[in-house]
Amino acid sequence: MKISQQAASSLLFASAVLATDPLTADKVEADIKTNELQNVLWNLNHIADTNGGNRAFGEPGYKASVDFVVERARGRFHPEIDTYVQSFNHTYDRTNKISVTGPDGENVFVISPQYNPATPLPGGVTAALINTPVNDETGSGCLAEQWDGIDATGKLALVKRGVCPVADKLKFAKAKGALGVILYNQTPGTEFETPTLGAESLGQTVPVGIVPLEVGQAWISRLQAGETVTVNLLVDSIAETRESWNVIAETKEGDPNNVIMLGAHLDSVQQGPGVNDDGSGTAALLEIMTSVKSYRGFPNKIRFAWWGAEESGLVGSLHYTSTLSDEEANKIKYYFNYDMIGSPVPIYEIETYENTGIGAQLLENYLVSKGKTVGYGNFDAGNSDYVGFVELGIPTVALFTGAGKPWDPCYHQACDTIDNVDYEALTLNTKAAARALVTLAHSLEGVPPRQTTTPNLRGRSKISHQFRKWKRLAEEAGNSHGKLCSHRSKPTLV
Repeated sequence: MKISQQAASSLLFASAVLATDPLTADKVEADIKTNELQNVLWNLNHIADTNGGNRAFGEPGYKASVDFVVERARGRFHPEIDTYVQSFNHTYDRTNKISVTGPDGENVFVISPQYNPATPLPGGVTAALINTPVNDETGSGCLAEQWDGIDATGKLALVKRGVCPVADKLKFAKAKGALGVILYNQTPGTEFETPTLGAESLGQTVPVGIVPLEVGQAWISRLQAGETVTVNLLVDSIAETRESWNVIAETKEGDPNNVIMLGAHLDSVQQGPGVNDDGSGTAALLEIMTSVKSYRGFPNKIRFAWWGAEESGLVGSLHYTSTLSDEEANKIKYYFNYDMIGSPVPIYEIETYENTGIGAQLLENYLVSKGKTVGYGNFDAGNSDYVGFVELGIPTVALFTGAGKPWDPCYHQACDTIDNVDYEALTLNTKAAARALVTLAHSLEGVPPRQTTTPNLRGRSKISHQFRKWKRLAEEAGNSHGKLCSHRSKPTLV
């Protein structure tokens, strides 16, 4: 097709204007559209639908999610954005089958946590139940003294869920000779969250089936009446090493010694597509990047990260932070974490620690200007991908809209689909994130220095030690188990 000289000159002028169009918070905010966020979430939901219902670490849906983000970042934005994929290995776990058969031969509703060890196959474990004391304040079975006088040898321990990590209860049960644990939920019904035992628990726990509160209470009544209650627990599970990936993309423009970083995890749990958790954060980063790549004139480099295997224990982000040199860590001036920012009944909570600095105020200012009530919370150990950055002393803040009831009843479940998102909350939070980013991309005023003279400096060695331990466990699991043997807090542990 031929074009006139005048038209050609106009195109060149338009390109020149675009190439020098300055980055402003107003422009990026205006670029964030609800329908574009919905489009990203539709794609993530579709990926899950066509890959077994999830986008979890070690599953085809996660690899497809990585390909989706890389195609956007590298395929469409490569003139303005540099993108690379960082690989790592971790212990993959999947429960192929779990069942609990009650004393009258009835099939009992049961769920399996991640990293649940296998029972002997094909028959599982059939044994009498032994009751354990209930303490809802300190947690049932959470302390060594709560197991005093209990001989669970050759039996299945009946334990109430809650307060402390499930893995702690299972370790005590194993020490008392139990063949397994029947863990009954602390609240009624069958809509309860799936915990993770953590890859580090492999070899230290007994198999477990998590059953409804009502079932546990009925069996306790029979035990208290002097009856022998015999139950069968069958767990058919896999533990093996699998590869996973982080996706890192950053602007070509900006000082590489002054990096503003945004992160969200890309994986889901095995139970569902993870559209709110954390498709919401993934979509926010993609749409912010889509806007930022169109503008110029910002002095500080912008880096986006989509983390792998967060639901398996923050593995991708800890791998990234544990492999940073001290010089590289110093270059990261601020980290924003966006995990679950579109919960269907949202709160607007900003999570901070002593070195958060201006980032929290920037997020709050925008949300309050839109009529939202903003609450504050402290970082909880192990909750999301900010952990490695906090341990390195990098100024960090997180935005969060709630997990579990009442905020997100589909948390870690198959119903975490595109219908499980409050799109007003997702849009406002993405705009807040965009404005905060642009502010720091132009100026580091109000950003505190990295805490390199506090105990956080020792965090890097702790993170490295933790990751080395996980890697060793992954190797051991892959070698010993093979393919056929047998996570309002986040991740869910208790």
